Parts: sequence; C-alpha cells; structure tokens
Amino acid sequence: MKNLCLLICIVLNTIACYGQKISMTTLKNGDLVFVGAQKENLSGAINRVTQREEDASFDHVGIIEVTSDSVFVLHASTQQGSVKEEINSFYTCRYSKESTIAIYRIKEEFQSCVPEAISHAKSMLGRPYNWTYILNDSSYYCSDFVERAFRKNSLFILEPMTFINPATQKTDVYWLEFYKKQNLAVPEGKLGCNPNGLATSSKLFFVGYLKE
Repeated sequence: MKNLCLLICIVLNTIACYGQKISMTTLKNGDLVFVGAQKENLSGAINRVTQREEDASFDHVGIIEVTSDSVFVLHASTQQGSVKEEINSFYTCRYSKESTIAIYRIKEEFQSCVPEAISHAKSMLGRPYNWTYILNDSSYYCSDFVERAFRKNSLFILEPMTFINPATQKTDVYWLEFYKKQNLAVPEGKLGCNPNGLATSSKLFFVGYLKE
C-alpha cells in the first residue's frame, strides 16, 4: 500500500508539472516565452520542419523583461518587426484554444548572462522582420533575435537549417512556394535557429503555461 501511494504521488506530481499554469506575476527577467504552433500557414510550415518533441510544438519565441511597473516581451514580430511589447498585449494577441503560451527559464548557473542579453535585445529593437530566414545584421526573425541576445554568452548554438518535411522526406511544398515568390533558393543547410530547437536546450527548464 505504501508503494502504491508513493506511485500515485509521483504520477500526480508529473501531471501537475506538465499542466502547471503560472501567472504573469511569477515571470522573471530573461524567461523565454514560447507560443504554440498552429497547424496551417506559416506557423504550421515552421513547425512541420522543426518540431523535435511530441509535446513541444512552437512557432514563436521572445524574451521577458520585468521592470518596476510592468512586464514586457522583447521579440521579433512578423507584424511589427523587433519590438518591446507589454505582456498583456502579447498574450491577448497570441493565446487561443489551439495555441498555448509556455514559459521556459534559464538554469541558475547561466542566469548571470541575463542582464547583458536583455540589454543587447533592446539594442536590436526597431529592426524589421527577416522574411528570408537567412541570417543578416539588419533584420531578425524571432529565434534569431533571441539567439543573438544571448550570443556573447553562447547560450544557444546555430545549426544547419532544414526545410524537409519528415512525412515526405522532400522539401516542404509551403517553403518551395515561399522562396519561389522571393526569387530565392530554399536555404537548406544554412546556419540558423528555430523556436523548437531553442526549447530543447539543456540550459533551460520548463516552468509552466502562462495564464492571464
């Protein structure tokens, strides 16, 4: 009976951990906010070629900045470019039944890099969104923005990008058309990053799902 009770406690704790809801007041400087991917359009296309874990499916990421009177998300937005957005606005615009918002925290041994990363992120504000997803120094996409913010401290690594759909083992049709419209070749193998890749970093841990 004792062993059974212990097993039940472990299961319940595991369930609580994976389904934990956290409030905006518990956010810390440098937390990373990940937006759940949709199944269609650009969001679905990003996730199809980047998803690594069955229970982690993201298409957007930003950095939390906590000030004396508010909480902000520093991120590269498809609508606004690189911006500092108040957390309630960020949440309202992106949360839906199909799209949860997850918070990951940098492990304690790497927390010292947070102030410099936030400072660097703020220096990148105002730049346009990088619609080619090919790295350059004048425009950024979301995970690129986050990786650059922490680059001096090597928190994340750049990896060869792929646009291959695992289901077909061919370049995803969406991406073929996407780059055709820009008169560009699909940048298969070029260095880059993506939200799903960042979320699997061993230097982060999952905190919970954000609630209003």
